[in-house]
Amino acid sequence: MLIPVLLFIVGLVLLIKGGDWFVDGAVGIAHRYNIPEILIGATVVSIGTTIPEVLVSSIAAGLGQSQTAYGNAIGSVICNTSLIAAITITAVPADHVNTKTFRVPVFFFFGAAIFYSVVAYATGQFARIIGLILLSVFVVYMIINIKKAFGGELALDEENDEEEAKENPLWKDLLFLVLGAAVIAVGADFLVENGKIIAEWFGVPESVIALTFVALGTSLPELVTAITSLIKGHGSLSLGNIVGANLFNIVLVSGLAITIKPFGIPAEKMIAGRNASLVIDIPVMFAVMILMTVPALAKKRLYRWQGIMLLCIYAAYVCFQFFF
Repeated sequence: MLIPVLLFIVGLVLLIKGGDWFVDGAVGIAHRYNIPEILIGATVVSIGTTIPEVLVSSIAAGLGQSQTAYGNAIGSVICNTSLIAAITITAVPADHVNTKTFRVPVFFFFGAAIFYSVVAYATGQFARIIGLILLSVFVVYMIINIKKAFGGELALDEENDEEEAKENPLWKDLLFLVLGAAVIAVGADFLVENGKIIAEWFGVPESVIALTFVALGTSLPELVTAITSLIKGHGSLSLGNIVGANLFNIVLVSGLAITIKPFGIPAEKMIAGRNASLVIDIPVMFAVMILMTVPALAKKRLYRWQGIMLLCIYAAYVCFQFFF
């Protein structure tokens, strides 16, 4: 048990350093091309920090471990929103949210999540065509955002206009971005694999491990990016990263896993004769995203009370997974 614990710690160190490099590279690129940080966070940074979920769910699907492939994606959305975003919002509430750039990833997320949920409730199975549709949504989302960014439709965030950015060479920003993503992926892999070993040692079921330990482990890049962004004064990057990562968990992570090997919704846990995932997991996913995004879109700001409520929901959700 000593070796898994040591590798778990090594993974954490790699995540922290990788997150630092990744944020530096992303912010540098955003400033260079006058792209809003919230947009960079919802696209490039989100892809980088979602790499662990993609790897874990795809490998799990290929091995026939549907509990991990399914639970990792749903659990990561819940963890990203009610833990990571909640920490960000509680620590530094946003006085201004750029709704023009925030609206697109939110719209895509709820559209994809509703489609995903309808399939789950209606059939309980995810056929390969569903995976291909989800991957198509990912492609469309990226095309729309790239066109907006480089078509001059989006203005740079105000805080960036006032900031005298000392630009690194482009190759250096790209190096930070790629190297940071790679280090994050390796660190997350160490945490997930050894975290599972530690969890299984305590006899925790696979579905619970996927929805909690694996989801938390693969969401640590988002947590590291969020904390690093806050420390460096780039809160918009953090918010965009959370929403973008949640979207990618549905359309990219789930889409790729389903395409590799279609699977059904795990039924290891039941509530009153019904699948616990349909009763708890999916509704909680929608609830936390609504709680985070609706006030941001309606009032153009995020409040500390939202962060506190989200943290309470996450604590209750984890307790349910382990004790009920």
